[in-house]
Amino acid sequence: MTRLPVIVGFGGYNAAGRSSFHHGFRRMVLDSLPVQEQQETLLGLATLMKLVSFNGSEYVDKEGNTYATEEVVAHFRDAILEGTLVRRFGHANQPDYTDAWYEKISVKSAGQLPEGFEPGEYYRSQFHPKGLQMTILAASDAVKSIGIPWQQILDHIDPDQVAVYAGSSMSQMDDHGFRGLMQSRLGGQRISTKQLALGLSSMPADFINAYVLGSVGSTGSTTGACATFLYNLRQGVEDIQSGRRRVVVLGNSEAPLTPEIIDGYAAMGALATDANLRKLTPEGEPDYRRASRPFGENCGFTLAESAQYVVLMDDELAVSLGACIHGAVTDVFINADGFKRSISAPGAGNYITLAKAVASARSLLGEESIRERSWILAHGSSTPQNRVTESTLMDRVAQAFGIERWPVSAIKSYVGHPLAPASGDQLMASLGAFKYGILPGIKTIDRVAEDVVSTRLQIPTSDQKTSTMDVAFINTKGFGGNNASAVVVSPTVVEAMLEKRYGKRAMLAYRDKKDATQLAAIEYDAQAIQGQLNPIYQFGVGLIDEEALNVSSEEMLIPGFSQSIKLRMENKYADMV
Repeated sequence: MTRLPVIVGFGGYNAAGRSSFHHGFRRMVLDSLPVQEQQETLLGLATLMKLVSFNGSEYVDKEGNTYATEEVVAHFRDAILEGTLVRRFGHANQPDYTDAWYEKISVKSAGQLPEGFEPGEYYRSQFHPKGLQMTILAASDAVKSIGIPWQQILDHIDPDQVAVYAGSSMSQMDDHGFRGLMQSRLGGQRISTKQLALGLSSMPADFINAYVLGSVGSTGSTTGACATFLYNLRQGVEDIQSGRRRVVVLGNSEAPLTPEIIDGYAAMGALATDANLRKLTPEGEPDYRRASRPFGENCGFTLAESAQYVVLMDDELAVSLGACIHGAVTDVFINADGFKRSISAPGAGNYITLAKAVASARSLLGEESIRERSWILAHGSSTPQNRVTESTLMDRVAQAFGIERWPVSAIKSYVGHPLAPASGDQLMASLGAFKYGILPGIKTIDRVAEDVVSTRLQIPTSDQKTSTMDVAFINTKGFGGNNASAVVVSPTVVEAMLEKRYGKRAMLAYRDKKDATQLAAIEYDAQAIQGQLNPIYQFGVGLIDEEALNVSSEEMLIPGFSQSIKLRMENKYADMV
């Protein structure tokens, strides 16, 4: 029996705000939501952006003025909208920039974290690069969103049945990481003891293990350029399916808005520069809010900050614990391009991954499901080359599987391109679409570009209300031929699958447990909306005394863990010895 990897927690932060409980998704489709959901998300952004703080009974701004809940939204709505999503980024909020460099740089648009939000202010973050600060907050957000205490989960599994797969594609490139390491001596400064270690691209996983989860299970990070999140997702999915692990926390964190990284991508001609943005607007002025224009008339991608994490659990454990299930990832496919003209050129690999993903969903759900109740979250990088090559790819795959009007979303139009976590942003949007029945439109374009191939595609420029969707396909590309496509099935489909596996009586018991889990999760959301993020950061807490390890030939007992690690191993090569 193959175990089903279900999503029981998710969280993170990007230019749209906090991802857990779909707040980041809500910011993208704000005007399409009921008033109550709008107000909750705007209130959470107001506290995140430090426009107001909650004193236990009312909200207070920096001047000491007090506001009732509904007054916060009414008073600060414009500031919240202007300080989120892709926009002109201000160097006042980026200490790495000097005035001279900021004036010279050709790119001034970015998917910056919400204005005023500083991840390092929420815990003792001395000497932590920004990407690692984002890791602590984002991973904490995902774990807390589960609604089940982490220790309670550990009590039901062996300590080594947990895995963490996380990293960054560009490493940690600010003064506390690799940039400080490379430049300190040149600037007459002394290299610190932390810059090399904290600069490593795998450090997000290490921080989660050491300070968030206290995990002694599997760990690692697979880097695949802009497809990195899906590379780590595949590791987690295969771990769950095989039974090697029962819980996996995975994701990526990237803070690439540094002078060196922006200069590097700008030198490649990959970014939307001010000069080229001017050519796209009748007024001749760069429109920073519309810098990212997937499948429209565009001129390059828009760099962004993001940290996104999900918690996968096998279906049996999720049902027994009463975990809330937000969907499931049934497959992730990864293929290279073969021989290439250049490292950045497209190739055959993405055709293989997307076709396999659709074929996999067809085998699971049937022809009608993929033709009538599926959609695709495109890589949609906002480059002229991508709009042609990816649309051609999607259109040809649609034709092969008999899909006549395949809805396409491209959420980089809202939050930009954060490199490694890009498909994490896409996954969060798919979960939000399942929840609210809204497919985000590409609102930064007036029309689809003439060279986009869309005979069988539906690329809307406004949000689309939809009936029940069964499956989302997440597609992503990366420099060097790093292609990946994932199959994400809806919570409605997952519940039907679980009922077939466990029966109606077991599912009734599961739903009773889930109600309590949901209440605990909602309590965390309410606190986070008020600005009480309280990230998990257990530095120097719960240290394992190696002398107290109890090791026998059959098992190992570790202080702090109720279950043991089993040492009696199956002979995998019994037929050969």
